[in-house]
Amino acid sequence: MDKFEVLKKYFGYDSFREGQELLIDSVLAGRDVLGIMPTGAGKSICYQVPALLLPGITLVISPLISLMKDQVQALKQAGIAAAYINSSLTEGQIAKALEYGAQGRYKIIYVAPERLETYGFLQFAGRVELSMVTVDEAHCISQWGQDFRPSYLKIVEFVRRLPERPILSAFTATATGAVKEDIACVLGLRDPQVLVTGFDRKNLFFAVETPGKKDEYLLRYAREHERESGIVYCATRKNVEAVYELLSSRGMPVTKYHAGLENEERQANQEDFIYDRKPVMVATNAFGMGIDKSDIRYVLHYNMPQSMENYYQEAGRAGRDGEPSECVLLYSPQDVIINRFLLESKEPAAGASSEDLAAMGERDNRRLQVMVNYCMTRNCLREYILRYFGEYGSGACGNCGNCRQEFQEADVTKEAKAVAECVLEMRQRYGINVVAGTLAGEDTAKLREYGVSAYHAYGRLKGWSLGGVREVITQMLTEGFLGQTQDKYALLKVTAKTRELTEGEAKLILKRPKRDGAGQQEESGSSKGGKRRKSDILNSRGLELFDRLRELRTEIAREEGVPPYMIFSDKTLVDMCVKQPFDRGEMLEVSGVGENKYARYGQRFLERIKSLTGGTKEKTYFGELGEATIGETGGPGRSGGRTKTRNGPKAEFSLTKEQAENFPYKGSCLLTELAAALSELRDPDRMKKVSGADIFRFLTTEGYISEKRADGYWKKIISPKGAKEGLRMGLRVSAKGTEYEDVYYDERAQRMIVGHFVEEKQEG
Repeated sequence: MDKFEVLKKYFGYDSFREGQELLIDSVLAGRDVLGIMPTGAGKSICYQVPALLLPGITLVISPLISLMKDQVQALKQAGIAAAYINSSLTEGQIAKALEYGAQGRYKIIYVAPERLETYGFLQFAGRVELSMVTVDEAHCISQWGQDFRPSYLKIVEFVRRLPERPILSAFTATATGAVKEDIACVLGLRDPQVLVTGFDRKNLFFAVETPGKKDEYLLRYAREHERESGIVYCATRKNVEAVYELLSSRGMPVTKYHAGLENEERQANQEDFIYDRKPVMVATNAFGMGIDKSDIRYVLHYNMPQSMENYYQEAGRAGRDGEPSECVLLYSPQDVIINRFLLESKEPAAGASSEDLAAMGERDNRRLQVMVNYCMTRNCLREYILRYFGEYGSGACGNCGNCRQEFQEADVTKEAKAVAECVLEMRQRYGINVVAGTLAGEDTAKLREYGVSAYHAYGRLKGWSLGGVREVITQMLTEGFLGQTQDKYALLKVTAKTRELTEGEAKLILKRPKRDGAGQQEESGSSKGGKRRKSDILNSRGLELFDRLRELRTEIAREEGVPPYMIFSDKTLVDMCVKQPFDRGEMLEVSGVGENKYARYGQRFLERIKSLTGGTKEKTYFGELGEATIGETGGPGRSGGRTKTRNGPKAEFSLTKEQAENFPYKGSCLLTELAAALSELRDPDRMKKVSGADIFRFLTTEGYISEKRADGYWKKIISPKGAKEGLRMGLRVSAKGTEYEDVYYDERAQRMIVGHFVEEKQEG
């Protein structure tokens, strides 16, 4: 087999993602590689495919037991012989695994770094053919990484003691330039093929919220996402326990994870989460590295993390399957105090010199300030993240809380000059809090101790709140009009750009969220962009089919005792909904369905799809994909345009005047009910159905209705124009008994919508 045959047979994919083929080809050519790829980009494929093509065993060094178990379980589901060796096994089990490995029964063996120095494992490694040693989560080997593990240094000595040096491959999702160089140097990679595919994950929606009461926000968010899997990260064990009690007391399916729990409880709770028995996990940063659960739809940070590396890695656990997911950070100034305390209480790195410890302390404080600036910025959040990792985007992604928020601009150049002059007058000896307090004219014991009232700058911005002055300073730091020292206290310093501001060559514009007539700040987001759902591809019929297939997946997962996502990912289920396979050949065209997966599960999914569709392919997705899914191209977007269905092209939905006059109007109905009634009037062989999404798109385009993000979810807003036409809000109750608002359409609204489709036909 070649690499493409391996990819299709075992993993069910027709082509490689960005960067995968280059790294695979390099390994197959005998070259060391270093891959820095975002979470969900398919790093595992980069060593698993060559592992199946190389003659010997591939040894994968992984930091967490849970990660090893997940990976091995997933490989077995795909029909690949693999094993893991770690402290969760008995000595007898380890001996048996090594024996089978020596017999050539395994192509891939996962091992903890601590195991490398044991006599038995060294004996095993010395007598078998090791084609490749792969270092997963490779940033753990760098003292400058966010998760340094001394045990990773054992890898170097292990490789040195092997009879013949194998190919070395290393992978991580988060590494700055310094960490990247450190990985290559410490591991001793020889002329490695280094690939950085970029850190941007377009399916993730980033937002920073500053709610007055975090608990209330969290409850609203959790209720809105009650059917979805998510992680809530907290800074301390105490916060984990409090948040867990808050959610569980409301009857939500939640579990918890932190280092203070017994090992058995942590393991049981993790399995509850992985197996969807309790789809919401509340945890410290002790949870998550290596968690391969692909269908996590949101990651919510109850507290601000200590660094951008930590935040991006934790947030990156959402949407590993490529489906739309949210990463929301709840910020308050108290988060800064908590994190400073945690950093000061951190145990020093073993064997580090005093100079190294001082440098690490400065690094930690610098990273913390980066996170504070992230929480305060009004610019694009995605761009902020990418710039930190050395990438540059377009400046505005259109898919983050700031890009969707409407801001009003305020010229604060005068105030910025006052800040710069204050910093100079105080001889650049103080940080943000003292400078802001001085300018705002604060009277605190600390400021009195410093004697700040003697400065000319004292009270110069007395009409401003302390938070407002801090906002100006933060923006100056963001745009380079001020700098900070790289030490514990982060003192404010002028820069080369400061003079541009003070001499009138530059301006400072502050963006603030727009406020409504009552002076209330608008919630993050805007009516632009669609609601964040399981898939931006599927229409209402497609989502219905998706839910039924997900139920089947859960049923099979319980029978086999494996996590549901290991049967098929959400992304694969979405592709099934789009393509609606009716036989083996069509099922194998679905992304993520390989031969082994088909043999195990394919027939049951085929039968379920046939029963749900009546054996007739329907349009289950929005129009941007055209009709390529059901035609000869075999999948959405493959042809790049619209192609015919199996029965030829169908006309767009329309009505005659007679049909409109005789339509069974009701006093009131929901959008799905209206769409279903309209579709009943068409000739199914000649005309496409109309979906609720199709109608909703018409209503938003014409200004009858809009969507706005509020309290963490998308809320429908009826315009005065829509209200005049008979649209109104009303309460509904979900299957779980949760009340929520939805739009009802009175007879006047129904007639307006029906008339739209008559007019469309006449104009055509």
